[in-house]
Amino acid sequence: MKLLKKTCATAAATMLAMGLAGGLAGAAQAEDELVIATFGGSFGDDTKTCHVEAFEKATGAKAILTFGSSVDNAAKIRATAGDPEIDVAYMDISIAKQIKNEGLLETVAFDGMSSFPQVAGQAFDEDNQFVTFMTAATVIAYNPDLVETPPTSWKDLFDKKYAGKVALGDITGTSGMHFLIAVNKMMGGDFETQDAGIKAIKELMPDVVMLYTQADQILQLFERGEIAMAPWYPDRIGSAADKGVPVAVAYPKEGAVGIQPTVSIPKGSKNKDLAQKYIDVLLSAEGQKCFAEKKYAGPVNTAVELSDKVKAVVPFGKSFDNLWYPDSSEVAKLRPGWTDRWQREVAR
Repeated sequence: MKLLKKTCATAAATMLAMGLAGGLAGAAQAEDELVIATFGGSFGDDTKTCHVEAFEKATGAKAILTFGSSVDNAAKIRATAGDPEIDVAYMDISIAKQIKNEGLLETVAFDGMSSFPQVAGQAFDEDNQFVTFMTAATVIAYNPDLVETPPTSWKDLFDKKYAGKVALGDITGTSGMHFLIAVNKMMGGDFETQDAGIKAIKELMPDVVMLYTQADQILQLFERGEIAMAPWYPDRIGSAADKGVPVAVAYPKEGAVGIQPTVSIPKGSKNKDLAQKYIDVLLSAEGQKCFAEKKYAGPVNTAVELSDKVKAVVPFGKSFDNLWYPDSSEVAKLRPGWTDRWQREVAR
């Protein structure tokens, strides 16, 4: 199979700047409609079930969902700066910090939400401009039909016996960025330059069949047995396995890279009050429990009890203790330079 290289973030930003998102403008203006930019695939499906339906029932308002990556959602905010066509944005914390630093996020009255007392304090941005709504990670997804012994290290993706059976995330997505940082750290490289990580991944590329830019792009590759291994997310792995896809989760001994997905309200949202009500539903014990059980998402609401099935997939116990988090402020600052270099040396 030829390497499938997709870099949709740049194209998305260009299209948005040309006004192709204009179709949402009328919806964003309506007082009883909320436009939510979230992640697609099974994540979006479970967002509808666990959060959107409860929000619509509680408020009588209608939610309109658009789908994309963190980079895509940031591009939507930038393209309509100050007059956003979305009211709630889902983004990884490093991207959310970039948008915050650009002055494009509202301050949110989290302490006025009914869910506030139950949510772990560290979930909230110090300036109340975003909140982490789940605990996740970049881990190793593997096909148990093709991999006899579950992988135990990031190094296993470099094993030549899996040549032509590996997929990686592009750097425009969280898993691609995290894999680069994890490999660089494993190789003893300098954080600022990521030299060791870029060199190692560049050498791996002949064995890679896809650089995916949307999380569910590799789902069919696992379904068809075309890949043995890929950096992916526990929530996607758990959901896929529930549907009979031959995929399982493995936490590398070096530690999985922790993910802090956030929600925020773009600056200038005309539906800020509704957006805050939606976030309250998202953070509620009921919303968090539903999403944890359906989407294998670690909750930030401390009142939620996880089932044993979910505990086996999400970061929990030893796997949670071994999570490590790159400095999101440093990642936000250095990411543009890493991305330029990746596109020149890795994704070319």
